[in-house]
Amino acid sequence: MSTAAATTAVPNRLVVTLCTYNERENIAKLVPQVLEQLPDAHVLVVDDSSPDGTADVVRQMMAQDHRIKLLLRTAKEGLGAATIAGFQWAIDHNYEFVLNMDADFSHHPRYLPALNGSMEVADIGIGSRYVPGGSISGWSLTRHFMSQSINWYSHILLGLKAKDCSGAFRCYRVSKLQELDFGKIRSKGYAFQEEFLYRCTRIGCRIVETPIRFEDRIVGQSKINIPEIIRSLRDLFLLGLEGIRETPVTHDEPAQQTFPATVKFQREECSNSAMPMPRQSSRAA
Repeated sequence: MSTAAATTAVPNRLVVTLCTYNERENIAKLVPQVLEQLPDAHVLVVDDSSPDGTADVVRQMMAQDHRIKLLLRTAKEGLGAATIAGFQWAIDHNYEFVLNMDADFSHHPRYLPALNGSMEVADIGIGSRYVPGGSISGWSLTRHFMSQSINWYSHILLGLKAKDCSGAFRCYRVSKLQELDFGKIRSKGYAFQEEFLYRCTRIGCRIVETPIRFEDRIVGQSKINIPEIIRSLRDLFLLGLEGIRETPVTHDEPAQQTFPATVKFQREECSNSAMPMPRQSSRAA
């Protein structure tokens, strides 16, 4: 989008992004509930070419509702890469806010109005499991220990103040996302949430946490595993070293690209044919 177009276009207020891989059963139920809670929002499904036909289900819904969009990626490159692709799409299409949530009902749509409302005073709204009123359902003691440990690790290494640093249920002010250089992001997997929050705090984002009850998925399988946990701990340790060196997080200085440059291989599908295709970003997504 050109500078002139950006200054004259009327911004869309909110897009909800759902990153999917083999979520066919969940997505058909989730998207209508999201739009029921936020009828003025748009929903963007960022699908990594799921072999179970998730994208086909989204196309069927798009034919009935112009608020539903699809960004189809050609490879499964991790949750972080998919989330960044959704952020870049929101930037390219001139949204004011982008709200990211899991596609497996772990983040229930009933919390969307409160999370969206927090943006009246925040740059980042977090649907938090660890503030008063928040809770978790369906986890083993091991999973609780892992989650609490990663949050403690993030507080110590990265100096994060939020109670819930690892959750993905967040709303962002797009103007603040534009300040970040996505090409400098190291993590592609589950450490992405902590790293991205850290980078947002580096540019002075105001953070508000609203309580949610996190409910473990009912349909499908979790993608988390031991190798991914080990990679996440490594990434956070290296990010802590970057913080000590005060490595830049904005576009002011060049940095080695860590995300694969795959935006040009993505295909956007919209039920509204008048919506422009996203520009080819010079930054990696």
